[in-house]
Amino acid sequence: MARNIHFSNGAVSEQNLYEDITIEALKIYGSDVFYLPRDVVNEDKIFGADIQSKYNSSWTIEMYIENTDGFDGEGDLFTKFGIEIRDQVTFIVSRKRWRQTVAKYDNEIQGDRPFEGDLIFLPMSGKMFQIMHVEHERPFYQLKNLPTYALRCELYEYSDEDFDTNRQDIDSIEKLGYQVNLSLGDSDGVYTVGETVTQLQGVGSITGEVTLWNDSDKILSVAHLGHDSDQYRMFRAGYPITGTINTDSRLVLTVEDDLGGADPQNQEFEDESLTFLDFSEINPFGEPPSN
Repeated sequence: MARNIHFSNGAVSEQNLYEDITIEALKIYGSDVFYLPRDVVNEDKIFGADIQSKYNSSWTIEMYIENTDGFDGEGDLFTKFGIEIRDQVTFIVSRKRWRQTVAKYDNEIQGDRPFEGDLIFLPMSGKMFQIMHVEHERPFYQLKNLPTYALRCELYEYSDEDFDTNRQDIDSIEKLGYQVNLSLGDSDGVYTVGETVTQLQGVGSITGEVTLWNDSDKILSVAHLGHDSDQYRMFRAGYPITGTINTDSRLVLTVEDDLGGADPQNQEFEDESLTFLDFSEINPFGEPPSN
């Protein structure tokens, strides 16, 4: 026997009303977060990963935090390697609001839904979360429609990704990664955070992104190091550098590693490794080249 034709649970007017009520509830009970779409730079077609991801925009949108008693996950783990924080959280976001707020204004998004790998910054806790899975069928077709996404996220672990969102509280995450501090000589030029500096080293060159410039002591902090060949390169003292904004050349006097505020034990490991690893060769772990 067929269902009663006089009752409908999928009328367009009812679906629109249900979606509008959901959006209003999210605006009342939700929290404002910043959504950061990921820009894939160089995807590994085999493993489906991109170690050079960039995040160059952030969009404010309201989301409901499904976890009411605190973050899920394994919490804080104390291991012999230090403390690991494995917080997890589920965000509920309106499909319609996501299209209006994020997809409409970011023309680099290829698709009509949030993607795994995108980031969500929660100002309330000052934490960044990475989307691990997008659940698109919850609640399950109550009015034959799906008004929301459930974004299952884990606490983000920085891995040298590039942040250029023009928000200091977000872009400062880059300071957690590997950096070098360059002590520069006298010059009238200044450097701007985010610009690229280049150092020519004979037949090759190396580049980096400015993360901090202290004009008083002439210390320039640089991250996201890159070079123009397969040969390993590092910033060196005795060679000048130039920027894309500041075109004045400044001589590099000294180069010092900065482990981004990490445990000083890492510096001890690095210093100890120099006693038994020969980095003068192109590949310190392989056979020396034959003459």
